Amino acid sequence: MEFWLDLNEEQRDLREWVHGFAEGVIRPAGAEWDEREETPWPVIQEAAKIGLYGFEFLANTWSDPTGLSLPLANEELFWGDGGIAMAISGTALAVAAIYGSGTPDQLVEWVPQCFGDAADPKLGAFCSTEPEAGSDVGAIRTRAVYDEAKDEWVLDGQKAFATNGGIANVHVVTASIDPGLGSRGQAAFVVPPGTPGLAATRKLKKLGLRASHTADVFLDGVRVPGSCLLGGKEALDERLARARTGQRASKQAAMRTFELSRPAVGAQAIGIARAAYEYALEYARTRVQFGRPIIENQAVAFALADMRTEIDAARLLVWRAAWMGRNDRPFTAGEGSMSKLKAGEVAVATTEKAVQILGGAGYLREHPVERMYRDAKIYTIFEGTSEIQRLVISRAISGMAIR
Repeated sequence: MEFWLDLNEEQRDLREWVHGFAEGVIRPAGAEWDEREETPWPVIQEAAKIGLYGFEFLANTWSDPTGLSLPLANEELFWGDGGIAMAISGTALAVAAIYGSGTPDQLVEWVPQCFGDAADPKLGAFCSTEPEAGSDVGAIRTRAVYDEAKDEWVLDGQKAFATNGGIANVHVVTASIDPGLGSRGQAAFVVPPGTPGLAATRKLKKLGLRASHTADVFLDGVRVPGSCLLGGKEALDERLARARTGQRASKQAAMRTFELSRPAVGAQAIGIARAAYEYALEYARTRVQFGRPIIENQAVAFALADMRTEIDAARLLVWRAAWMGRNDRPFTAGEGSMSKLKAGEVAVATTEKAVQILGGAGYLREHPVERMYRDAKIYTIFEGTSEIQRLVISRAISGMAIR
């Protein structure tokens, strides 16, 4: 069987197209929106106008049988700027939740509403993390109670650190139906636009990704129609019945979403890392100390060599996991977690090295590696911390319930 890693023409065209937008529109605006700490609606609208933000774009990238189109696009977007790129791509997590748990009809109904249109772009938000339930998704306390007389679900609770929380058109919320079953007793719900009882705090102040809106979301007697339960009540009842009798249950909603998204998130981290590496490389070529460019010093040259090697290694892990996920190959060794773990830690290490290579200049805001350094850190924290990724991998390779 022939094996190769060449991208096909469509994938190369996609990468060049997204790179062009990142270079011409995103990168020049990165410092401004980071400083403003506001959602960059004009940039999101520009992305929507050219078809880079929307249901059709996501569907086209997902239709690639190799699974590489979405990671390719994400890497280029985040090469442009992490904060703006997250504002553009944050909706994809809500879409992943709908895709992972919903029916085809729910996918068709709700995903377009997550994006809006070019004239009036919208956002989607996935609300899973809670003040006392971050990595431990089984500890979710937000409750969903079924009102059979009205065929409605009533949601009550608090979500933390929700990307686009409160400003999204569509919120996807994970909630507990049967707390006694832990994560097996949970489900995901769509909260339609304008539903009473959902409110958010002000935008949280963050270390990095400042152009991306993050907020806590509160649900107080939020009523949604029965049709907003992703996957439907019949499937939920069957799953809960299996769990209550000790039978193996399908994966719960939050974990299914994270599994689908991990390679794509890893690609985001690689984009930030590559941007920092490229900037440091060019700086080292032109910065003269002691009569010669600093890249002629082994300490600098070897650091750049390590940076490039680690970025390429992380990308290969992301591509493998993306291909496996797209082709329904099971992650028997935690390959999805491997990709996110490696990419996140490479992003942190690479951006730190970039700051070091620039020296005092790297500590100043006039050079973008300072911003990239701040943006990178979240990739060892959100979408499952590095410690959680190691836990997933170690359980997969050992078959043991490691804690």
